[in-house]
Amino acid sequence: MTPPALHLVRLPVDRDALARAAGARGWTTGRRQNFDEGAALHHLLGETFGPAALQPFRLIAPPRRRTGSLYAYTGVDPAELVETAALAAMPEVVAALSPASLETKPMPTVFPAGRRVGIDVRLRPTVRLLRDVAPPPRGGHGFRRGAEIDAFLAEALKHEDRGAMEAAGRTREAVYRDWLASRLQGVACVEDVRLAAFRRTLAARGGTGQDALDVTLHGTIRVEDPERFATCLRRGLGRHRAYGYGMLLLRPPAPAREA
Repeated sequence: MTPPALHLVRLPVDRDALARAAGARGWTTGRRQNFDEGAALHHLLGETFGPAALQPFRLIAPPRRRTGSLYAYTGVDPAELVETAALAAMPEVVAALSPASLETKPMPTVFPAGRRVGIDVRLRPTVRLLRDVAPPPRGGHGFRRGAEIDAFLAEALKHEDRGAMEAAGRTREAVYRDWLASRLQGVACVEDVRLAAFRRTLAARGGTGQDALDVTLHGTIRVEDPERFATCLRRGLGRHRAYGYGMLLLRPPAPAREA
């Protein structure tokens, strides 16, 4: 059976206009420094192109630049996306996203087992605690069972001190690499991954804002299950993939290491 078509989409984004569109809907003060761009894009893309039509997605823009590029995977015909936006897009959304400027390219739909591919992926690598964690003796915060926390912090809670953790090789990069490998288990083997960027950003959920992880990993993986890999590409990785995280952008693989 022929796999369904998949397209990589690019949209130019005016981030100031995006902030104004979000402000008009009461999501922010209208200043792009004070709101969750991923959450705003999640809602505006659904409003303009249809729910989850452009998902997973990723906004790529230098922090202080007015403009950026939104990339997304879609199984919807590009002409249909433009037609839908022409019908449904509000003027302030047109100013922010320029739907008529949508660019696309067809993506491969078959990735043979053993194929090596480079990846560039923005993630929010969190885990949920299975038990309560009391505050440390020297002060700090405890956590309740079910809390969603940084995977690196969860690892740190297993060690008595930072030195012991570092001696065990449990760096932030190593923890996030293992987090990625666990999400790709049975789909692809992680050959090599490095931490390309780490910061904290605002995440708006349920009417409140909170400090959240924003991690970018670069590396090379090897496809193990072609069908599941194609599904992973379409769905993205992690719980926050609807908000601009988890999109696997494909790159040339690193040179294979000699045996």
